[in-house]
Amino acid sequence: MNTKINFAGIEIKNPVTVSSGTFGYGREYSQYIDLNKLGGIITKGTSLKPKSGNKSPRVCETASGMLNSIGLQNPGVEYFAQNDLPFLRKFDTAIIVNACGSTIDEYVELCKILNTLDIDGVELNLSCPNVKSGCMAFGSSYEGVKEVTQKVRKVLDKPLIVKLTPNVTDIASIAKAVEDAGADGVSLINTLLGMKIDIEKRRPILANNTGGLSGPAVKPVAVRMVYQVSQAVKIPILGMGGIINGEDAIEFILAGAKAISIGTGNFINPDVSIKTIDEIENYMKKYNVEDINDLVGKVEMN
Repeated sequence: MNTKINFAGIEIKNPVTVSSGTFGYGREYSQYIDLNKLGGIITKGTSLKPKSGNKSPRVCETASGMLNSIGLQNPGVEYFAQNDLPFLRKFDTAIIVNACGSTIDEYVELCKILNTLDIDGVELNLSCPNVKSGCMAFGSSYEGVKEVTQKVRKVLDKPLIVKLTPNVTDIASIAKAVEDAGADGVSLINTLLGMKIDIEKRRPILANNTGGLSGPAVKPVAVRMVYQVSQAVKIPILGMGGIINGEDAIEFILAGAKAISIGTGNFINPDVSIKTIDEIENYMKKYNVEDINDLVGKVEMN
């Protein structure tokens, strides 16, 4: 069986990656799983300068999921290049850096630096719902997405994937902006905007009031959006949103995702990504699928 794919110009040994913001820079999880087995690691959101993130509490559990309002806390690209990247490069897996910014100029300057590093690609974060500037400001309209992507494309020679927010009315048109601007791939979905209220205190639990909803609760929305985008663009899709096993992964692949990413599931079970790889292979054996690429977008609609 062949599980290798070429995603946006990146050769990957299997279609399973781990999502930005759920895997740090890999150090903690390396104690529990063999990072060499992963198709790819998408790093924590990395900015031009260090970010302290939002006030606590920043995470709370919900039915079949969780809300987070971390606010893209990270040590900045210089620290990443000097301390985290050398560690990640010890492993035989694709390294994709999630790049975030508050202004278009920040995105551009950050990607100029990333272009010089030994990484396999960049995931441009235009979709984080819990920062007060950037991301959602650019990621919620065709024009905004196209402008940021075009300007980054001019300074970035490496594969460029753009991560989209589901908090829009027409996800297909936003994905088309990514394609029209010259990106190599698109990833979706990021979290849905949500809120949880403490009924005793009569106040939102999160200090930021709202946060991003992730986990199994969002999967049906994510699968629908992946399918819609697959009908609108030719560039490959990295599908994510509530994947916790091989069945979930196959569902996304049939809907049109060429690769998948596991996020919140990593918090539930540190080796969920490895089990998902095994379960995808078991599915392929069961249905005599010789090449994982043959399953992409093969859902038969009613």
